[in-house]
Amino acid sequence: MSATVSLKNLIPIVDLEKEKVRWNQINKVLTEPKPDIVPTPREIIWKKNKSTLYYHPAKEKKYQIPLFLVYSLLNKSYILDIGEGSSVVGGLTERGYDVYFFDWGSPGYEDREITLDNYIIDYLENAVKRALRHSGTEEISMVGYCLGGTISAIFTSITKLPIKNLVLATVPIDFSVGIVPDKWLKGLQNGQIDFDRFSDVYGVIPSEYLYLMFRGLSPVYVSPWVNLITRAHDEKYVEKWRRMDKWTRDTASFAGAAFKQMFNDLYKDNKLLKGELIIGGRKVDFKNIKCSVFVFSTSRDTLVLEKQSLPVMDMISSEDKTYEVFEGGHVSLALTGKFAVFADNWLKSRSNQLEEVPV
Repeated sequence: MSATVSLKNLIPIVDLEKEKVRWNQINKVLTEPKPDIVPTPREIIWKKNKSTLYYHPAKEKKYQIPLFLVYSLLNKSYILDIGEGSSVVGGLTERGYDVYFFDWGSPGYEDREITLDNYIIDYLENAVKRALRHSGTEEISMVGYCLGGTISAIFTSITKLPIKNLVLATVPIDFSVGIVPDKWLKGLQNGQIDFDRFSDVYGVIPSEYLYLMFRGLSPVYVSPWVNLITRAHDEKYVEKWRRMDKWTRDTASFAGAAFKQMFNDLYKDNKLLKGELIIGGRKVDFKNIKCSVFVFSTSRDTLVLEKQSLPVMDMISSEDKTYEVFEGGHVSLALTGKFAVFADNWLKSRSNQLEEVPV
């Protein structure tokens, strides 16, 4: 008995128009220059060396307490303001917050002796003072992302400036665990791997080396190409993808002295978790943190694991403290706009909402 098989059952129906758009978009990615990043409306209110403090006014101000955003020293900070529809900064200003955004900049060879102490005391603390003066408010909320969260927590524990709220997103606190291969981590901890000589030779760690380091440690640099081919028919997605791809390859350099200090004090000796870290002559003790604190991780984070963040909850003295895990990844938290939503949901009742003026 013979059976007739329809070709329609063997060959999937192809949407030719959709495929035309898909491959035109992929060709655009491969052949056109990287897109320009258009920031949320801002003004420069303070500079120090390569660092810049930006002020982004709220579209319609709803809260008295402004936000001060801090990103990692290891990457370019514009991932938090990477364009309309994907901007953490834009999402927060749309929700009624004045935002101060600190860009560390990318150090040159002349900056090789800059330490974490310098960055936190001479740069960050002075920038927060400037933001307080500019805003005319008596308090400010610190918002730190990734290593920027680590720095924000350190800063909050040692400063006498009035920090009302502290938000820490995907923040590494326990450096004895992480995405670094176990053999590498053990090598760092027992001194078999030593970055001192490497840092001394280069003075400033080249951005190309940091790019290769992150590419080797995380699948975040591989999977996007699969996502691009799958969703290249969606022009809005491709535009976001191009901005993300630009940022991924646009790594910052790193001051050699700060690089040595980070690996020795944090990764090797885990001084932050042990309560042994000294910054600017001040002991970093998270028990000094008494303001309201919101810590959150993401379920698919391939860069900072939840167990790296969780210990901070037991280390701080705050009575008002919240910890949550949200669906998403380390970078998608910023790109999808979810960061601003999560932060706003917690901050809005703690930011002195302004009374609406009757029309």
